[in-house]
Amino acid sequence: MATERKLGRPADQRKALLRNQVTQLIWNGKIVTTLDRAKEVRSIAEKLITLAMRECDNTVEVTKTYKNDKGQEVTETFVNDAPSKLHARRILMAYLYDIPEQKKDDESKADFKARTKDNKHPVVEKMFREYAPKYNKRKEELGQGGGYYDRLLPQLRCPTALICREQLMSPEVPVEEHDMRCTMLITEKGILTPEA
Repeated sequence: MATERKLGRPADQRKALLRNQVTQLIWNGKIVTTLDRAKEVRSIAEKLITLAMRECDNTVEVTKTYKNDKGQEVTETFVNDAPSKLHARRILMAYLYDIPEQKKDDESKADFKARTKDNKHPVVEKMFREYAPKYNKRKEELGQGGGYYDRLLPQLRCPTALICREQLMSPEVPVEEHDMRCTMLITEKGILTPEA
């Protein structure tokens, strides 16, 4: 069984088609396509967004000292991408097509140049500046599991148990307002009931 759908196209056309659709999805936020293509596009787009999420905050502060025209020493501090973020950026640039930034109707040519002067690859920058921070924030709010247990536990009307090794137990556990208490704790030494 093939791991990638063939989509009724030769390999070169299929790769170009998927690359184009993933780029359009990231740039426009949505696309209209067939179900099989959508499944392939989703898989690729999720991997690229995950890569951007992992590396979006990975920066290095660099201090440069140089002499200006008057012979004075000037020190400047820059924030650059860390090597791993540069690698992720190059992977995204290699896969996604470059879509030029469009000039707005009410925008002058000078304003357009000022807005786009430091943005050579708008699709990649959109991944790092818009999508990655948004999904990182969502990940922090919901946790890795998508919040399934947070929604399920308040609805349960039965005893809940936590299974844990004795050596991993801690006298104090950080608790937030939405956390729910378990009715029992099961270890290799027996069953414990927490104090109220």
